[in-house]
Amino acid sequence: MLGWRFIKVQPTDYVLQYRRGALVREGAGLAFWYFAPTTSLVRVPVGSVDVPFIIQEVTSDFQEVTVQGQLTYRVADARKLAKLMNYTLASNGRAYESEDPQKLPQRLISHAQVLTRSSLKTMSLREALGSSDDLVAALRKGLQDAEVITSLGIEVLGLSILAIKPTPETSRALEAEAREQILRQADEAIYARRNAAVEQERAIKENELNTEIAVENKKRQIREAQMDAQKAVQQKKRELQEAEMAAKIALEERNKELVALATQNTRQEADAKAYGMSAMMKALGETDPRVLQALASVGMEPGQLVAAAFRDLAQSAGKIGQLNVSPDLLRELMDRQTQE
Repeated sequence: MLGWRFIKVQPTDYVLQYRRGALVREGAGLAFWYFAPTTSLVRVPVGSVDVPFIIQEVTSDFQEVTVQGQLTYRVADARKLAKLMNYTLASNGRAYESEDPQKLPQRLISHAQVLTRSSLKTMSLREALGSSDDLVAALRKGLQDAEVITSLGIEVLGLSILAIKPTPETSRALEAEAREQILRQADEAIYARRNAAVEQERAIKENELNTEIAVENKKRQIREAQMDAQKAVQQKKRELQEAEMAAKIALEERNKELVALATQNTRQEADAKAYGMSAMMKALGETDPRVLQALASVGMEPGQLVAAAFRDLAQSAGKIGQLNVSPDLLRELMDRQTQE
């Protein structure tokens, strides 16, 4: 259409229209007609852009690490960026005339790499692997305060570190060391658990021994109490035996006195009888035998009198010539003897 063209940009694009070197129109999300032979269009994306990066640097102990992260930025001042970098559209109104739009993310990554190098050169490998938060804070502050960034009208919205990795060989070495450390800790935990188990077992044994000692002490106390009770019983028995023995001794003493008294009485009675007998014998000795025989025959039975008569006859047998005893007399004597 004789050089006239229509352009419509998104709200995230800022467009500047120059005619014969003078700025005639600018804004985000514009749509207008322009005369291509005399117009230059500059389109600057003002939306946020995420730029991933991978940076390889060396720590203070000369160990290579790889820093993987992402940078988020946006164009805050499109005029500044358009003055310093070529964002002019081609004659077709779609593509850029230069490669500056593709170089902007690389500029930011390069500056981030410079800041990363300055931060990592003061850290050892172990410090670098565990200092992602400190590195993020240092990079963000460095990018926000960098004059080369602010002069382009760029605003850094955010920066994150996804990973900080050593080389595979170093990683395996660290893994081996960490694994050994973990194994040592596991061994220490096992030893500690065993020691705790031994301590617990020792405490249990001590409690069992203390319990056995307490039981034995109780048994000893019981045995002592039983022995004391037996001793008291034996003491009581001994006292009873002594009392019985004392009673028996006293009884025997009384018996002894009784026997002595009975003996004395018997002796005195015998003496009295002997004295009476001797007096009687003396009196009888002085008496005529015939009187004694007469006295002896007093109260005798007829048989006894006959026997005495026969005895006298026997004593005088030398003087008697012949003695006749009738059968009737013998029969009568025999009958009386049978009846008695």
